[in-house]
Amino acid sequence: MTSVNGNKEAFRDKIATVDKKGKRIWIFPQKPNGRLYNLRKLFTVAYLLIFFSLPFIKVDGHPVFLVNILERKFILFGQIFWPQDFFIFAMGMIVFIVFVALFTVVFGRVFCGWACPQTIFMEMMFRKVEYWIEGNAAQQKMLAAASWNTDKIIKKTAKVAAFWLLSFIIANTFLAYIIGVDELYKLISEPVSRNLGTFIGLATFTTVFFFVYLWLREQVCTVICPYGRMQGVLLDRNSVIVAYDHVRGEPRGKFKKNEERTLGDCIDCSQCVKVCPTGIDIRNGTQLECINCTACIDACDHMMESVGLPKGLVRYASEHNIARNRPWMFTVKMKAYTLVMCLLLGVLVWLLASRTDVGVTLLRTSGQLYQEQPNNEMSNLYNYKVLNKTFKKKIITLRPENFTGRIVLVGEKDLVVPKDGTVAGTMFIYLSKDAITKRKTQLKIGVYENGEKLMTISTSFLGPFAGN
Repeated sequence: MTSVNGNKEAFRDKIATVDKKGKRIWIFPQKPNGRLYNLRKLFTVAYLLIFFSLPFIKVDGHPVFLVNILERKFILFGQIFWPQDFFIFAMGMIVFIVFVALFTVVFGRVFCGWACPQTIFMEMMFRKVEYWIEGNAAQQKMLAAASWNTDKIIKKTAKVAAFWLLSFIIANTFLAYIIGVDELYKLISEPVSRNLGTFIGLATFTTVFFFVYLWLREQVCTVICPYGRMQGVLLDRNSVIVAYDHVRGEPRGKFKKNEERTLGDCIDCSQCVKVCPTGIDIRNGTQLECINCTACIDACDHMMESVGLPKGLVRYASEHNIARNRPWMFTVKMKAYTLVMCLLLGVLVWLLASRTDVGVTLLRTSGQLYQEQPNNEMSNLYNYKVLNKTFKKKIITLRPENFTGRIVLVGEKDLVVPKDGTVAGTMFIYLSKDAITKRKTQLKIGVYENGEKLMTISTSFLGPFAGN
């Protein structure tokens, strides 16, 4: 197999950031500039505002977003979810995976370049700090090659300190998503000894973030991230990617003024390579390292405009678009993914819409038989547990649905469930002996709040008869 310029595709045998001996090739990308980069900056501002402010937004005194894994408590956009709602999360994960597959098949790795936290933090925060402290790409190379003098020590120390501070801020924000801002404030105000475990966790996450953005960088996208591996099997020749138009660009050659150009439009300036944060040459075709950040598109458009050639030599397109000079088409494969996605979304919406504010578990007490009662009645003892999934206190009433009998709570007059909490206890169900015709009688019990029926639960009543 050969590349567009006739050379063997040996570049596919290794990643761009590692040499033949396995040594790291450090990337010093030029600072991008252009229309798409400006759009990315606007998107980043909105993204970071949401990321850093969301844990601090409250509704009725409760966070609008909380993922408390330790207490198995999750609040998404003001709605609280508990482990009993895990099936909804499972369906959500399935929908997310299918969405990722569909999105990748259609649009390639746009998410990686525009919305992935790793890319946004690296390129739009840490990289900007690096440019500010160490200078542009050329100055960074000179600094890296220079001996350790006062200027280098000051700049490297400032960079390490700035990176650590940013990592600490990000780690605290993630911690706020897990434990909530109120607990985070307590953590900050109380002595370290009182929250030693949490502080160790915070320091660990800070160190991980610091190591990722100071050292690993693009290696996360090219070597570690599973999505980067998965997209290789999802992309096809109809997927929209950041692509080089080899039909128009080849054969490439340097641009000369006042000369009628007989070569392709690529002037071999290598600007697309110099701005790439993963160090690839987009002219070689689709590569696993490409994160669709569009820096090469802006760089190429700028050069095309400078020499008076049409822009779009590097652009969003599919391989079929370029090879056949045809517009993009919505293929059968894409339609199938879309259909599956719509069905799963429908199921997920139905699960969310049918989710009740109260969860009730009712089980007959193990080891207990029926009890003989006065007035020609029999009773069974049950254990109940009621979960309140809202931030308001609820008074719950249990009523017989398919039987005539009584439900009596032990030690309680009313079933009062505190906000965002649970209540458990025991209760008796009384049935007339005349209503018991078999060993197990199936009962349905209505769960009511303020006269409004919330749900129906089922249980069984154990009687003395061993009939059918």
